[in-house]
Amino acid sequence: MIGAIIGDIAGSRFEWNNYRNKDFLIFHKDDFMTDDSYMTIAVAKAIKDCNGSYDNLSGMATRWMQEVGTRYPHCGFGGHFGDWIFEDDPKPYRSYGNGAAMRVSAAGFYGKTLDEVKDISYKVTRVSHDHPEGLKGAEATAVSVYLARTGEDKDHIRDYINENYYKLDFTIDEIRDTYRFNEICQDTVPQALEAFLESESFEDCVRLSISLGGDSDTIAAIACAVAEAFYGVPDDMKNHAIEYMDKYILALFEDVEISK
Repeated sequence: MIGAIIGDIAGSRFEWNNYRNKDFLIFHKDDFMTDDSYMTIAVAKAIKDCNGSYDNLSGMATRWMQEVGTRYPHCGFGGHFGDWIFEDDPKPYRSYGNGAAMRVSAAGFYGKTLDEVKDISYKVTRVSHDHPEGLKGAEATAVSVYLARTGEDKDHIRDYINENYYKLDFTIDEIRDTYRFNEICQDTVPQALEAFLESESFEDCVRLSISLGGDSDTIAAIACAVAEAFYGVPDDMKNHAIEYMDKYILALFEDVEISK
């Protein structure tokens, strides 16, 4: 999950001030962890605490997202999800926002089979983002992480996404000049996956995904989650990212972390 967190941190200062080139400092004093990182860790904790039996995963996901979210109420939640975090009996609200995809990467790391990954993704997503497009965006991300982690090459990953989720019939260079900010799965997840598929290394994925513009932290979180599973993460980048964590969130992260 550190890949998603690095992408989130590196993209945080560009979310409202896009920079459409790759020549930027990845870790900067103005960077910060957003809701993407906090919810990624919360979902991972819910999955881990199920100990491989996922019947109550949806309840655990709700519990941990609220537990973490209420500690960090100003980390950048969208309006509806920010309300959901504080509700006594939170219900799904037909969302297809990209929050479904940015927090789900642990499903691809913990799941033992493709079917189990899909089941985990569904159970942690449906608690809020139960629109078909929200569920699809999360599953496409989790499946990509799983395929990358289990040794599939990029041609196979691209073909699987094309056949089952989105048509990746564009390049990042082709869309960069006209791509604009939005927060829905169907207009961010394909772009994030394409950025991973075009990348040449984990660091290149960070730079390429952020250079697209738009919702920079979330696009990079999604792309870099898959990149971690495919390339691994350099130790120096992981160590830099950990410096942005306080004691509480670092302890949770260390409890749940699974790497390539």
